[in-house]
Amino acid sequence: MSEKKKMRSEASSSNSNSSGGGNSRGETVVADVGRRRNTCGYCKSGGPTSISHGVWARSLTVDDYQALLDRGWRRSGCFLYKPEMEKTCCPSYTIRLRAGEFVPSKEQRRVLKSMQRFLDGTLDRRSDDLMDTTDTSGISQTTTFSQSRSPATMKSLRDNPEEKNKTEPLIPYMESQIDKAVQTCIESGDLCSDIQFPKASVKKVAPVKRKLSTEGAEDMLFTSSISFQIAAALRRGRKDVEHGKSSKLGAWESEMAADSPKLIAEKLASCLNNLAESSGFLVRACNGHINFYSSERRVDEDSVVSSQNESKQSTSGSCSKESCSSTAQGSPELKRRRFEVRLKRSSFDPEEYSLYRRYQIRVHNDSPDEVAESSYRRFLVDTPLVFVPPSGDLTVPPCGFGSFHQQYLIDGRLVAVGVIDILPKCLSSKYLFWDPDLAFLSLGKYSALQEIRWIKENQVHCPSLQYYYLGYYIHSCNKMRYKAAYRPSELLCPLRYQWVPFDVAKPLLDRKRYVVLSDIATENGEHLPPSILENYEEQNDEKQFHGSNDIFVGEDDEMDEPDFEDSDDELDPESSDVQLPKVENGDVGNVLIGLKEVRLRYKDLREAFGSSERRFMETQLHRYMRAVGTELSERIVYSLG
Repeated sequence: MSEKKKMRSEASSSNSNSSGGGNSRGETVVADVGRRRNTCGYCKSGGPTSISHGVWARSLTVDDYQALLDRGWRRSGCFLYKPEMEKTCCPSYTIRLRAGEFVPSKEQRRVLKSMQRFLDGTLDRRSDDLMDTTDTSGISQTTTFSQSRSPATMKSLRDNPEEKNKTEPLIPYMESQIDKAVQTCIESGDLCSDIQFPKASVKKVAPVKRKLSTEGAEDMLFTSSISFQIAAALRRGRKDVEHGKSSKLGAWESEMAADSPKLIAEKLASCLNNLAESSGFLVRACNGHINFYSSERRVDEDSVVSSQNESKQSTSGSCSKESCSSTAQGSPELKRRRFEVRLKRSSFDPEEYSLYRRYQIRVHNDSPDEVAESSYRRFLVDTPLVFVPPSGDLTVPPCGFGSFHQQYLIDGRLVAVGVIDILPKCLSSKYLFWDPDLAFLSLGKYSALQEIRWIKENQVHCPSLQYYYLGYYIHSCNKMRYKAAYRPSELLCPLRYQWVPFDVAKPLLDRKRYVVLSDIATENGEHLPPSILENYEEQNDEKQFHGSNDIFVGEDDEMDEPDFEDSDDELDPESSDVQLPKVENGDVGNVLIGLKEVRLRYKDLREAFGSSERRFMETQLHRYMRAVGTELSERIVYSLG
């Protein structure tokens, strides 16, 4: 046998013995693209950048992807990336939950109960209209839920505790009206068009809090603190002006930013006066808050006077025609809905794509051009994962391992899709999109609870399935903090790849964005006392991420992913100043190299390169080896052609 054939045979044998599950599960082949820099998709400031190491995966075994997840990697379509945490503006910690230990919180139980009441037909009968209309264009349609609320209904909302729990469909409508009022102020020049203002958030006012109010206490149903967040955005704009970074802030806005949010609330409330006519609400500004009051008291008082006058002309015991009719008809029969969850392998589905367009345009405010079918396919359909069929031997679940779409249907209509990867140790949640008309059902939270439930149910068929991976947790971003509500969760140490309980890591993250989490535990596993944690220096600009002026983003923007479409600026490996962790083993000789169908170790190819080529190649391999680890670098095929 020739030396070349012998080398080829040895490399092939080495690959088959180390490819994570053997040839029965395929092999992982990646093309290294090095380090990439792109604008941060979380803080949205436009200035800071995030740096990540990336590879394109031509094929990927479920065992290797599981190992990569446990080193901080994540996939977007066929692109795999790992943030370099010590340099990025918003460090992304891998977060997971042991499904068997999960206990739902009070809020999570409320989500389950709300969905059950909706399916039983007892949540709100007016939501039947939502199930009868579908906007396939993705363009927002104003659904005036509150226009059908009569004064009597508004009185019921105020006086009947059961009815108060049925008002959630009103909230998205009021939020959209406030957003329109903000836009009106921008168009009129009252607010700067160059500042990104937060989306409005409206909350129900608890009965206990109403008692603390003075004027119209029992009539106040909803409130919004958007004025405080707008004031914070204006203050940041004013600081930019003072530092010469911007000159777009007008004199009126500068004055408003310096004052309390009262002026902003009054300005917005004046734009919302038409709500009183169309929805049965009175809108008032109070100490910077925008409050929504029931306007039915005035109507009811007029009705009482009218009824007293009519009673003088009617006989005792008689009733109006309307009330008699209502008594005769009785309450309508409840409409129960059929709920179904389907799990299918990842593939293009026109109905899913239509729902995705509506979700991105109406929830994330994307333009129609940004949600093209091609980008949807690359992001949520394409997958490098090699499918592993069920085996029936308690090592693979009945659905197999691979990439899947979990569809949620109500009465046969698709209302949500969860894009997930099912791996040997976990279900990894990648993305979720849902029907914007059903935002009041908190489908993001509901789907997460269903995915946790799926893991528990399938542990009987595959005992190795233990964890629920929620993607990245970013402590400095309110949009991502909801993931820590699924307890007990763990965060992955970005340096030593050990799992640390979230409750232990949180005090450190409150002080500093980037933390080597394994530093907070001693060698015997005991956690350091709080006095030690206080010695960590707090970064100078930390307060802008943790103060009350954070831009609010809804918790149901589940499993969001950064956009890599425009991040092709590969960093120069010789000029970058990023310091990566030390490699466990600095020798790159055992890195598995792929040349078409041939698999060789780099040490067997080293002499084929010239001195300058060898130097460049080994620089790339050292960086790659740091990112994937020594063991995986000897198992994954590093493709050169």
